[in-house]
Amino acid sequence: MQVIASSAYIKDKEYCKSAYSYVRAFLLILEDLKRIFEYVEPCEESFNVFSFRIHELFMRSCIEIEANFKAILLENGYEPKIDNKFKKPIFNMSVYKKVNASHHLSEYTVGLPQWVNSNLLELKPFEAWVNDNEPLSWYQAYNKSKHDRHDEFPYANLKNLLLAVSGLLCLIHSQFRGEDFSPASIGIAVEGFDFYVMEASTGGVFRISEPTNWTEAELYNFDWSELKKKEERFQKYDYN
Repeated sequence: MQVIASSAYIKDKEYCKSAYSYVRAFLLILEDLKRIFEYVEPCEESFNVFSFRIHELFMRSCIEIEANFKAILLENGYEPKIDNKFKKPIFNMSVYKKVNASHHLSEYTVGLPQWVNSNLLELKPFEAWVNDNEPLSWYQAYNKSKHDRHDEFPYANLKNLLLAVSGLLCLIHSQFRGEDFSPASIGIAVEGFDFYVMEASTGGVFRISEPTNWTEAELYNFDWSELKKKEERFQKYDYN
């Protein structure tokens, strides 16, 4: 669903449990990504570079993606199926894909400024979901390098890391826009000429382009100054 009203509602504590923790985890990942960029140039020529540091950050990024998906589903009342053998709720990417219906993640484009030139490296981490049965290649790479690091280590490469981090950004942006829940005072921003296309995004490392294929039924507006006075301010999305 796409909101066309003020984003002030994002700071309401009923909007999301521990919202700041998800954004803070993402910001820490960005800081570690920038350290990798000190040694590996962020460009297509470096896509196949792999290392223990890249592997570590790749794992963390995918774990955060899973945490965000799970939180979205559970906070909206999703009732997971129970595994017959282990008697535990089933959460996997097939389940997480349900979020694409509400967030249009497959339509997001993320841009990474390349340091070797002024072009944006475009990343579409959830593009495969445009086709219902197509898996996310970078998430498959995550599972391979997680369960068999010795033989599948090369899958923990820069390309898959960038796709994972940009995928996490899509989730963070779709939920919280540019809000970082900083304790600092709110400042006044003056916008002018942007060197790069797309919007600025949380953390300032990537640019982002939002979906444009929302239907009229998916768009909704409200007056937050009035809505915030109500006891029940947020509706749940039915993922069941």
